Amino acid sequence: MKIIVTALFGLESLVCEDLMNIGYSKDHITISDGMIALDVPAGQLADAVARVNLWVRTGERVFVELGNFQANTFDELFDGISSVSWEDFIPLDFAFHINGYSRKSDLFGISACQSICKKAIVRRLLTARKKLLTDALIEDERMGLLKIQFGIVANQVSVMMDTSGEGLHKRGYRPLTHQAPIKETLAAGLVRLSRYKPFGEEALVDPFCGSGTIVIEAALTAFSIAPGLNRPFSAEYWPIIGKDAFTKAREEALSLQDRDVPDDIYFFGSDLDKISIESSMRNARAAGIDKVVRFMKADAFTQSAEALRTWTGLPRQLILCNPPYGERLLTEEDAQKIYEGIGRTYLDDEGYCRKGIRLSVISPDDTFERAVGRPADKRRKLYNGNIKCQMYHYYKLGKNEK
Repeated sequence: MKIIVTALFGLESLVCEDLMNIGYSKDHITISDGMIALDVPAGQLADAVARVNLWVRTGERVFVELGNFQANTFDELFDGISSVSWEDFIPLDFAFHINGYSRKSDLFGISACQSICKKAIVRRLLTARKKLLTDALIEDERMGLLKIQFGIVANQVSVMMDTSGEGLHKRGYRPLTHQAPIKETLAAGLVRLSRYKPFGEEALVDPFCGSGTIVIEAALTAFSIAPGLNRPFSAEYWPIIGKDAFTKAREEALSLQDRDVPDDIYFFGSDLDKISIESSMRNARAAGIDKVVRFMKADAFTQSAEALRTWTGLPRQLILCNPPYGERLLTEEDAQKIYEGIGRTYLDDEGYCRKGIRLSVISPDDTFERAVGRPADKRRKLYNGNIKCQMYHYYKLGKNEK
């Protein structure tokens, strides 16, 4: 069987790392754009679906692939969908919804493809259940709802069933009330891409913390807390996966948590908005890591290297942030002022890091490097939803800072 994990573009390799961290061999993992496939024995499917849903920090959804075939025509699509043993996957009277996409393929009408898929599945189920093809298929959402997705790329069709329900970024600790929040999955990715190693002499600081997502995701990772531990998944209600697999996965996750609270704090967030700080503190409590993080109301541009050393008690600081942009700003001029302020606060006049500072920033604006005075030491293309961004890393010290 094949498990498919979807991901934001740019985070695919991190999903691969997530899968390897929970014990799956790289030989059984295949990476493509926005999609990571994991091959598992059919007898281990239920356990694998539960563990992947609980532990993948940087993926968006977890699917089980039920079929893969080529289709250049609607007849070939119908036949391919009909060949899947849907009676093994859709329990009696369960409702099911179909969605999908098509890229670089002869079949590009999504609504027409949805209709063909629905007809093929209904016919297969009626036949398997010894019904007449003219009979109505009962679908009762009170019994259960399954979400089926097709993906057609270069005329190759993949048919999948969604095991996650809500997207994996919905960890359960953050209400969707904060303006333009960063996805939890992307925040976890930023922490990894910044190469942050906790419990040393470096604090992680987000001076534009908003709802606290970057700080919270960093702490969850550091203390080995499974990101999906406290939320439900749709596959818990499937007979072929079921609650037992998820109960087992949650018990394993609880046994792997690091429950020691260190004397020092390593995760810090600040924001100019008092309401954001209150939200961050609530979210940290909901995530169960409020004792190992700190938030305070402060202007980012007063958070100098010296001020941060006093606050964190640590000699080095990783500034990791998602400064306001797009819907969160009124004008491009505001963005430039923020970028210039970041440069003044954390970099010297030539754009090099001040002593004790590393800087990692995600921004969709290609003027960021010019605003701070120097090209990044390293950059990586990412997507924040549909917004194309760059993650800029600055780590080289200025001559006067060494």
